Amino acid sequence: MSLRILVTIIKTDKPFKEDSSKLRGYIGNTFSQYTLLHHHVGENEYVFSYPKIQYKIIEGTPIIVGIEEGANILKEISDDLHEIKLTKNTYKIKSIQMNQMDAEFGKCRENIKYKFLTPWLPLNPQNYKKYMEIKDWKERKEFLNNILVGNILSMCKGLDYVVMGKLYAHSLLEREKVSYKAIPHLGFTGEFTLNFKIPDFMGIGKGVSHGFGTVKRIEKNDRKKT
Repeated sequence: MSLRILVTIIKTDKPFKEDSSKLRGYIGNTFSQYTLLHHHVGENEYVFSYPKIQYKIIEGTPIIVGIEEGANILKEISDDLHEIKLTKNTYKIKSIQMNQMDAEFGKCRENIKYKFLTPWLPLNPQNYKKYMEIKDWKERKEFLNNILVGNILSMCKGLDYVVMGKLYAHSLLEREKVSYKAIPHLGFTGEFTLNFKIPDFMGIGKGVSHGFGTVKRIEKNDRKKT
């Protein structure tokens, strides 16, 4: 399966200090007519599906990823984006770079290696308790690998892709405390291998639209450097 991906890199006059939720809030409020930008329907209703617009802050640079129809929306609003005005800071936009690609998405025979550019949030209240009760590190690792596969299957469902056959995940992760919606969460960074093709800058797990769980493929040349 091929996915149309648009990676929008926003160059601002100074490094972006706030988290991606602030970027999402500003864009969503400014262009509220586009539901995919904010996932709100009315005051108290939400669209629960895999986000086709995802906001990320990578090394102080705002990045917005549009998937399929999300790519069209980003193109439509780009000409009207001149600044990002937040409570404490206003960022003047110097340039917007858009990189569009038709990226392969789906199960494959090879094991592909990825790294998390932003923390992955795999644990909800139920499986957090289960995870903390596991004392053996190998069992914990297998527990996270199974959740990782589950996250991929959920993403596939949201993108109308049917996985034929079994997925195998192997990870090397480190724990990290993060805040999501002002609530402390246990996040994970590191690397994993999976027999599945994920386009760069797409996210998996909880908080994808807020920039969590962003992945990037590790090319063979990159592996030699590490």
